[in-house]
Amino acid sequence: MSTSRPEEPERTSDAAPAEQYAPPPAPDAAQSLGAALGGAAQRLGIDPSSGASTGHIVWSAMGGWRGVLESVLPSAAFLIIYTLRPEPLWLSLVVSVGLAAVFSVIRLLQRSPAASALGGLVAVAVAAGLALWTGRGQDNFVPGFFTNAAYGTVLLVSALVGWALIGLAAGFLMGDVRGWRTDKRKRRAFFWITIAWAALFYARLGVQLPLYFSGNVQALGTLKLVMGLPLFAPMVAVTWLLVRALYPPKQDADTRQE
Repeated sequence: MSTSRPEEPERTSDAAPAEQYAPPPAPDAAQSLGAALGGAAQRLGIDPSSGASTGHIVWSAMGGWRGVLESVLPSAAFLIIYTLRPEPLWLSLVVSVGLAAVFSVIRLLQRSPAASALGGLVAVAVAAGLALWTGRGQDNFVPGFFTNAAYGTVLLVSALVGWALIGLAAGFLMGDVRGWRTDKRKRRAFFWITIAWAALFYARLGVQLPLYFSGNVQALGTLKLVMGLPLFAPMVAVTWLLVRALYPPKQDADTRQE
């Protein structure tokens, strides 16, 4: 007597192939870096798709009145007190750190992220600690030299290797992470604006380092202030206008096509 083999259940047509359940591909380095840079720009209020005015964007990038005061007051206080009374050195340094501490406390009370609230205080405290250790007022500016050198070098290298950081940030914000590199106009524009940013940081070094080595603390402090926000703001404006020109709002683009 023959036994019949049980019939195998038929596969339903709606059974999805295994490929459908494969995890999405991991983002590549360009996407990750662009996301990080674009996210940082958005936290500063810089978003080309927002349609905000140039003045509003520049003001947001500087952090508004609080950002301006946080950037200027600690350095200005050190410069004024040091000019009026160079000795004892700790007096001007303590006032500078104290002002930075006040701003940090205000940010913490307003529940700002700890990193942004304490970042400025840490930078001012490290600079002041170095100056106290060496006993030289000009060493209060040394950490800024390393910061400018690092920013300038990273921007310069990114432009020279064809992955300009400004392009990566703008490309991410505009949904064009890689497309800008295949457009000669965009690639050239992002190359030169990134070079311009690098030149700003190197210009600070070129002007301020000779004053540091000559021990001219008053001139060094003055030029640090002059080459800070007064040069940063126009660069933000130029960068913003450039990105808006390369990626015009959809309504403007449709008007031009008509």
